Amino acid sequence: MPPERQWGPAGRLVPMRIADRYGENRPVFSFEFFPPKTDKGFQNLYATVRELKRLNPDFVSVTWGAGGSTRARTVESTLQIQQEIGVTAMAHLSCIGSTPDELVETLERLEAGGIQNILALGGDRPEGYVAPAGSFTYASELAEFIRGRWGFCLGGACYPETHPAAASPEADLENLKHKVAGGVEFLITQLFFDNADYFEFVTRARAAGIGLPIVPGIMPVLNVRSVRRMTTLSGGRIPDELQAALPRVEGDDDATRDVGIEWATLQCRELLERGAPGIHFYTLNRSRATRAIFQHLLER
Repeated sequence: MPPERQWGPAGRLVPMRIADRYGENRPVFSFEFFPPKTDKGFQNLYATVRELKRLNPDFVSVTWGAGGSTRARTVESTLQIQQEIGVTAMAHLSCIGSTPDELVETLERLEAGGIQNILALGGDRPEGYVAPAGSFTYASELAEFIRGRWGFCLGGACYPETHPAAASPEADLENLKHKVAGGVEFLITQLFFDNADYFEFVTRARAAGIGLPIVPGIMPVLNVRSVRRMTTLSGGRIPDELQAALPRVEGDDDATRDVGIEWATLQCRELLERGAPGIHFYTLNRSRATRAIFQHLLER
């Protein structure tokens, strides 16, 4: 069970550097959300995080929309989750759609609001994307830029099944080493469904000299069509056993969720038993399944 949060004057949460949590020799549990587009969506998101808070997660993260489309909502959500709900929050920040001056404005607002943690990303380029003048291209550049001016704790992304734009697994690891050199302190993986891919990737990363915590990113299957689309876009694969189970539940939301919870729970248990530093849950803003998995893990 994660340790209780520390509270400062007037009952305010004392924010922590996420990398420090990974040094406490216990599993770290975190949950990822995306900023909603409507007021009703914001209300639902905050209600979901308040419900999740009862399980005492270590932190939550808030994504950055394609092309920087959610910049203001990402900042607003991150600040409100940490300041008003009292859960340590990490903001995603992408190279896409922002000039260095706009990044400075965003980072200064986050810093002023007490945010200590940033996930530095290269970002997905929308079709027809034209980069703003002077903008960064790679996450390593963004991390180095942030590290040179602020004291944020920086996380980065990695791909157990190789980044879809990388020329090879070896080239992908070389790019990851640049990101580490840029100042990231922990890594969170893209979603995967076969733990063998994670363990093989960690072995290769260690052999390449990457010693940072590599946190598995887990997403329970909630919709068969969606998970097939996501794995196609990310270059991921669905193991044969799970692949065989999906057609039997396709179109039945409850049955699909049950299969997703069972598979992800088994994944998480094996990952933790074999030394993973924690679990980062991709929630798609629907925490029922991820909360169920988290509770299963806490009860074990």
